[in-house]
Amino acid sequence: MDSKILHTLEYRKILNTISLYTQTEIGKHKAESLMPVSDLEEVKSLLTGTDQAVAVDRLKGIPSFTGVTDITSAVKRARIGGTLSPHELLAVHNTVHTARRIKRILHSMEDEIEISKLSFLSEQISEQKPLEDAIKSCISETAEVLDSASSALSQIRRELRSGESRIREKLDSMIRSSTVSKMLQDQLITIRGDRFVIPVKAEYRAHFGGIVHDQSGSGATLFIEPESIVAMNNKLRETRLAEEREIEVILQKLTALVGEQSEWLIDDVELLGTLDFIFAKGRVAREMKATLPIMNDRGFMKIKKGRHPLIPLDKVVPTDLELGNSYSSIIVTGPNTGGKTVTLKTVGLLSLMAMSGLFVPAEDGSQLCVFDAIYADIGDEQSIEQSLSTFSSHMTNIIRILSQMTPKSLVLLDELGAGTDPAEGSALAISILEHIHSTGCRMIATTHYSELKAYAYERKGIINASMEFDVASLSPTYRLLIGVPGRSNAFAIAERLGLQSDILDYARGEVKEEDQRVENMIASLEDNRLKAEQEHDKAQQIRAELEQLRSQHEHEIKKLEEQREKWLTKAEQEARDIVAKARQESEKIIHDLRKMALEEGASVKEHKLIAARKGLEEAEPAERKKKVKKAAETKKIGLGDEVKVSSLNQKGHVVELSDKEALVQIGIMKMKIAVSDLELIETSQKASTQVQRHVTAVKRTRDDNVRSELDLRGANLEEALIEADRFIDEAFLSNLGQVYLIHGKGTGVLRTGIQDYLRKHKNVKSYRLGNYGEGGSGVTVVELK
Repeated sequence: MDSKILHTLEYRKILNTISLYTQTEIGKHKAESLMPVSDLEEVKSLLTGTDQAVAVDRLKGIPSFTGVTDITSAVKRARIGGTLSPHELLAVHNTVHTARRIKRILHSMEDEIEISKLSFLSEQISEQKPLEDAIKSCISETAEVLDSASSALSQIRRELRSGESRIREKLDSMIRSSTVSKMLQDQLITIRGDRFVIPVKAEYRAHFGGIVHDQSGSGATLFIEPESIVAMNNKLRETRLAEEREIEVILQKLTALVGEQSEWLIDDVELLGTLDFIFAKGRVAREMKATLPIMNDRGFMKIKKGRHPLIPLDKVVPTDLELGNSYSSIIVTGPNTGGKTVTLKTVGLLSLMAMSGLFVPAEDGSQLCVFDAIYADIGDEQSIEQSLSTFSSHMTNIIRILSQMTPKSLVLLDELGAGTDPAEGSALAISILEHIHSTGCRMIATTHYSELKAYAYERKGIINASMEFDVASLSPTYRLLIGVPGRSNAFAIAERLGLQSDILDYARGEVKEEDQRVENMIASLEDNRLKAEQEHDKAQQIRAELEQLRSQHEHEIKKLEEQREKWLTKAEQEARDIVAKARQESEKIIHDLRKMALEEGASVKEHKLIAARKGLEEAEPAERKKKVKKAAETKKIGLGDEVKVSSLNQKGHVVELSDKEALVQIGIMKMKIAVSDLELIETSQKASTQVQRHVTAVKRTRDDNVRSELDLRGANLEEALIEADRFIDEAFLSNLGQVYLIHGKGTGVLRTGIQDYLRKHKNVKSYRLGNYGEGGSGVTVVELK
């Protein structure tokens, strides 16, 4: 892309804005060096990254890149054998740690947000946890080598602290001495050149032995190292040198680890800078209230409410513009200060932003095109040094554009033909426009010449446009009107400003009748357009209000349904609670009556108690079930299938089957049931029931309150006898005269064992095998006393 167009359209200011939102030096450099791209697929890829960054920023916020620095030079030095300082090693640690953290953050978002491009970049970041831990164990957060970096360093530093302590104790005792204290300027201990000294008055130098290391500016104080601690300072100096050597060894080891991972680290820094740059683009998009443009490479653009990104939101006037479909060129006419130049810059700058992978400040659904180049001749580039006039500078620029443009270029021309004789200028402008239009490129041009209105009207593929002007307020509205040529408004403005009517009438008489008709026609077009826009805006407002009302209505209906469901559920639960309480009380009364009957020999009619309990159960409200399509409706029932009889809430097996009716074996009974009343029990459910039957205790086939049969199939003899004993006791207490024990035919072991048990039971009057229709030899019928 030509650097001249970047300057003309103020593209660099956009890049500076992006760089303000970057958090790393690498990201800032990428922002400042961003250039438009002419390949459609690459532009789409860049926009995808920005779109995902906007989504992350909106839902989770941009991750922090604090700690990331450009460690590239340090890593390269480590690779060739140089030793890194503690500060450089700390920078490596912080960068590696932040890289790992950002990778983890983006990985955690993958299930919530579509961030495939960001994830692809983050997955390439290497895991350098061992290097991070190695540096952390040796270097503190203040870039100091820790005592724990090595055992040798720990020992050396203990000796240093011990040596310093002994020297201070020695000097403390010295300065507290009355003899020495009068010779001192201050009773304090200080350091000069890594050696401990005390401030001695200059006049006592002859009385005070030792080595002078420094003196004050006035010369009144000498900093002397007493002879008694010279040897101790020497020893301390040797220990410090040993410390420096050990630190050097530690730094070299850490540097070697960095060097081993140098290629990964350099790539990680680049990846972190790229992610930081992408997130900065996302944040700028949010700040500008920009949207994702739809890109194409067929020369079509449709900008909806496009705003110039460098004009404040409270001052900018949105622009609607379409180019490249029914017309490929737009000629904008009208007076100065109407906003023509801003419109040109808006179209050009938005195109550059989109081609750079940036969102554009426009409404959703705006479409922009990928051009091979954008050319512009905007503004007065007159140069005194080059002795070029305004017209000459424009022509020089236009000639360069004509020599470089292609059918896939966008050309923006401001004030075409200005700066010379109007007759020649308009003719030259028409000729230039014709040449550019014939190449097939996209073009927007502004001009003052009224002759170009007729040219645009007559030429296919070119359309007139103008900037709206409010005659009432004598000010432009900065709105672009496509299809309506501009008019001068000179007479209207002069009249509003108070020019005498006779002068205006004379002036109108000097205007050609043809030109006057054109002006009247343009005025009529503007009036009709304004009315159409008002009607359109009113219709849009009514539609929006209706949509809002419809949404509110649906919300209210949903809310009422939820409340109704909640109230019904609550009422049902309260009813069940009341019935349950009543049942408990009735069961207690029945229990007491039976007890009285046993104790006093009275007789209570069992069928009356059963009828009372049944009436109580029927009083309980059935829990409403949600309408869910039964699985059996979509699966065909066959012979031998295990089914559930919905009306009886019982399970059985299909013995015979017809189109509408089935004979179902339920326990010892066979019943004809409508197929529509059956639900097929899935194989997995039957299998789990069988497994459970072998693992757990025997399942009972009737309600625990009143039951006349016990299914013992699948149980061993010991389990069956325990269950049968409990069952017969309950049946006896419930005054049941006859019960059924279902043991199946099998090998006969279970049947024989149960009958041996029944023979000895005190509450059993007699027993027999079942008759035809009762289960045959698979059932024992027991008569109780």
